[in-house]
Amino acid sequence: MCNLYSMTRSQVAILQATRAMIDRTGNLPPLPGIFPDYSAPIVRRNGRERELAMARWGLPSPAFSLKSRSRDPGVTNVRNTTSPHWRRWLGPEYRCLVPWTAFAEPHPETRKPVWFALGEDTPLAFFAGVHVPGWTSVRKLKEGEITTDLFAILTSPPNSEVGAIHPKAMPAILPTEEDREIWMHAPWDVASTLQRPLSDGSLTVVAPPTMEPNS
Repeated sequence: MCNLYSMTRSQVAILQATRAMIDRTGNLPPLPGIFPDYSAPIVRRNGRERELAMARWGLPSPAFSLKSRSRDPGVTNVRNTTSPHWRRWLGPEYRCLVPWTAFAEPHPETRKPVWFALGEDTPLAFFAGVHVPGWTSVRKLKEGEITTDLFAILTSPPNSEVGAIHPKAMPAILPTEEDREIWMHAPWDVASTLQRPLSDGSLTVVAPPTMEPNS
């Protein structure tokens, strides 16, 4: 589910939409192709303020899935929030906003990506995200052990548009400022209500972005 998305709006637009006061991304270029384990922008809490920072897509994998494996490529999507593995990272201090402009699901027959956005003009939008700072692991054998910030996207059952292509899940999308504020601050029993599909008819199938993968 959702192992490819794009983010082609400016960092200024992200800062304004989220009221983030700190920008740690430097010169952030358009990112038309964000794949698992790529670095991408997130908005997270920094004390009482918010900051825009880069993190690698894929949270630490559960221990049982790493047996006999020499590396951990990470888990890009979080669905089962009752799992103790994920539950420890669901408090407000670990939640983040993941900016996006389009996301893709593979067509069940052709396997070619079908791109979805909130409109033909691919406006800036946000996924509900979870981040873990300063995690030490081996993600790629050629890198060896590294310590880096990680994130993943919360998922939910699909709405009608996504379900026609991918019937299992879709990203949890936060379409309003109120949703984003709840996600960033509310206790889990309130924030968890945002793990729901976007209303039917809210997404548009759009042309693929110009693919210039970022790493």
